[in-house]
Order: sequence, then structure tokens, then C-alpha cells
Amino acid sequence: MASPNLPAELKAALDARLVGLSRSDAAGRAARISENYRGGGNSGTVRSRADALAYALARMPATYAALTASLNAFVEIKPDFTPQNLLDVGAGPATATWAAAEMWPSLDRFALLDANAALRDLALELAHDSSRLRAMDYRLGDAHAALASAETADLVIASYVIGEMDEAGQRELAKLLWHKARDTLLVVEPGTPEGYARIIALREQLIASGAHVAAPCPHDGRCPLRQPDWCHFTQRLPRLQAHKQIKGAELPFEDEKFSYVALTRAPAARRSARLLAHPLVGKVEISAKLCNSDGLNLVRIPRRTKAAYARARRWRWGDAVPSES
Repeated sequence: MASPNLPAELKAALDARLVGLSRSDAAGRAARISENYRGGGNSGTVRSRADALAYALARMPATYAALTASLNAFVEIKPDFTPQNLLDVGAGPATATWAAAEMWPSLDRFALLDANAALRDLALELAHDSSRLRAMDYRLGDAHAALASAETADLVIASYVIGEMDEAGQRELAKLLWHKARDTLLVVEPGTPEGYARIIALREQLIASGAHVAAPCPHDGRCPLRQPDWCHFTQRLPRLQAHKQIKGAELPFEDEKFSYVALTRAPAARRSARLLAHPLVGKVEISAKLCNSDGLNLVRIPRRTKAAYARARRWRWGDAVPSES
């Protein structure tokens, strides 16, 4: 499984750009960008190199961690997937491209699309000294128009992008994303009720078009969760000193909440139940909330069943759990 931490090559490239950077100015820029995103805005707030760098320092580590967690979950279900090329839609500073490159050595072609010139320029800077990524094809353009003319790819990723458009735009984008995916489409959104709702809408639309869910769901049926509950996961990542300064944070870590779906052309050979929350470990039993092929289940593992209890103690939120457990 890939680490949720930024790869050394990317971290070094970011660190090199911290020299002479005003942390207070970057923190102010990052706060304004975050406020815009929380209000439903888009990457248009990022207009300059300084904005792009502030955004990358504040958001790239968490976005990378969420993407890596999603990719790890997918690879556990489809370990034999060996994509040759990637299409990264709404690529921003190329976070998804870096994550996919770390996950699959088989990838040798990287196509990226985004409408933000400042984020594209930063992505090319960060990849300049990378033997694999410096030749990536990064095109500027509106998501719909650029995607319509893009070539198909074994793997298509759209991370934190569909929330930037209205419902009609989301449906059209979902259709285009699936059309460009020769094998697998991964979509990641913030782990909020709104982000989950966007994932579910896209999931239902594309299942109706013939897609199969590889992760996180162990089935292609309707999501069994009902409001106010929603399906999301969390990935903990460390905060380095610059990260804490930009974020104005004291804790040495943060937990990124995210929702995602990985869709494939052919059904996965096996799909395990998915743990939807941290298990509750008691003196008598462990109780766990699982989504399986039959829907939502609360399972209880008594302490007297020593082997099963020991396995359940190692379960973590988001894990795939074999049915025999």
C-alpha cells in the first residue's frame, strides 16, 4: 500500500519554493482560497503563482492523502490492474498524477486538464526534475471542452472538481469522464454530506450506463445509508512546520475526510464488505458498521471467539473486510 505522505521528490520540490516565502502572506492567501471553496467557489480565486503556491502548501498534502487512501482501497480489490496511461481531470497542481504515479510504476503517459493557468504553471514547475512526470501533457481549458477532445485512458481521475459546477454540468461531466475511461474511473470529493451526495448521483448515473463499483461499495445497488448519515472516510496525515504555519494550526496532524467511488468496465472478481466507521471495542465484544452485498449491517464479534476478535481489533475505518470475518 502506498504511503499517504507526499513522496520525497514532490516534498523536495515544494520545499525548494519555500525559500524567501512570506508565511503570513501565504497563510492569508490560503485562508481566502479556502473560504471561497467553502462557499461553493472554484479555482478562479487562484490567480497568481503566489496564490497557487499557497494553495499547494495548504491543500496538496491532504488531497494527496485522500487520493492515496482511495487508490489503496481500489488496488486491494483489483491488485492486477496495471494502467499504462492516466487522464487527470481538474488536475490543479497535479496532486492526483503524483499519487497515481507512486501507486503504479506501469504508468508511462500522463495527460492533465485544468482551466487554471497558475496551477498548471506550478504543476509543471514541481514536476520539472521528475524523470517520469516532467514530460506530462498538461492542457489548459474548460473541463467539458477539454475533456471532450481528450484521448481515452486506462485510468481517469477527477478529484475535488465536480462540486465546482451545477447539477446539469455534473451529469454532463460524469458522462464525459466515463466515456474517456477505458477501464477505471476514480472520483474523489470532500467527505461532507454535499460531497457524498455528488458521488452518489454520479455513481447511480454511471451504473445505469453499465459501470460497476470496485470500491468502496461491495455492490452495485443503491446506497443503504439514509440521512443524516453519509458515506465518507478519513485519512490522517502529519503536518510539517510550513504546513502548520500556512494553516494556522497547532496540532502536528490533520484528518482529511473524503468520499469517493472507483468504477470499472468489468465487475471486480471479489468485493469485500466495507467498514463505515471506527469499530467500537468493548470488554465483551467488538461492534462494527459494515456495508456488504446485502446492505448495511451491524456485526458483533464476541470476545470468546478469540481468532475473529483478534482480527476485528485490527480493523480500521474504511477497511475492506472479508466476508468470512
